[in-house]
Amino acid sequence: MYHIRREKIREYMADRQYASIRELKELCPDITLMTLHRDLDALARDGQVVKLRGGIRAVKQSGEPSFQFRETENIGPKSVIAQKAVGVIKEGGSVFFDAGTTTLAVIRALPDINLTVITTGANFANELQRFSNMTVYMCCGALNRANMALSGYSTLGFLDGINIDLGFVGVSGFTEESGFTCGKEGEMQVKKLVIQKARKSVALMDSTKLTRLMPYTFARLEDVDYVILDEAPPEPFLRAAEKSGVKVL
Repeated sequence: MYHIRREKIREYMADRQYASIRELKELCPDITLMTLHRDLDALARDGQVVKLRGGIRAVKQSGEPSFQFRETENIGPKSVIAQKAVGVIKEGGSVFFDAGTTTLAVIRALPDINLTVITTGANFANELQRFSNMTVYMCCGALNRANMALSGYSTLGFLDGINIDLGFVGVSGFTEESGFTCGKEGEMQVKKLVIQKARKSVALMDSTKLTRLMPYTFARLEDVDYVILDEAPPEPFLRAAEKSGVKVL
């Protein structure tokens, strides 16, 4: 489970310049001090932190890449996913779009049809304002500047009070053991609630996310109705999806 711990430390340092050993031990209370130092040594070797006496310092490149950077990478796969996702949307329904660069690609591929759109993407407003036939609801909440996602108590309260026909959620990682995972606790709570409330839920991920593990599980394969990828997944994934009644596009 060291992958989860180290990712958790990396995410913790995304918003900080420095963290003490005491802080990090509180972040990972179930491990020994020796194990914590091994994790920090590994992160330092990878260039993700600088280890200091009594703590660690963030490096400029540590943490999740910025939204602007991720928006320009894997453009081809995101376009393939977006075209498939548009084919699932039916006019007249209510659709939730998770924050993220893949869901942004779906929004950009949408025709101007009659839809009720709900989103936690704080920067999606400019894209959605061009649609004259859509009713748009922007969730409130705390802003994660790395991916422009809104989450927190206010977001969950808003989402709990609405009905969703189709919910699109972005995926940061997937493994058979841990299911669909993401990097922030608040966003995990949003994704989990949307999947529970939506009549149909859709997990969006490019093929690089298969076998990647992030700290927080928000769903298992059987919890979603569709998985949309940019290319055909490995045969074991297809067999597991078929067994769970999940449609893979």
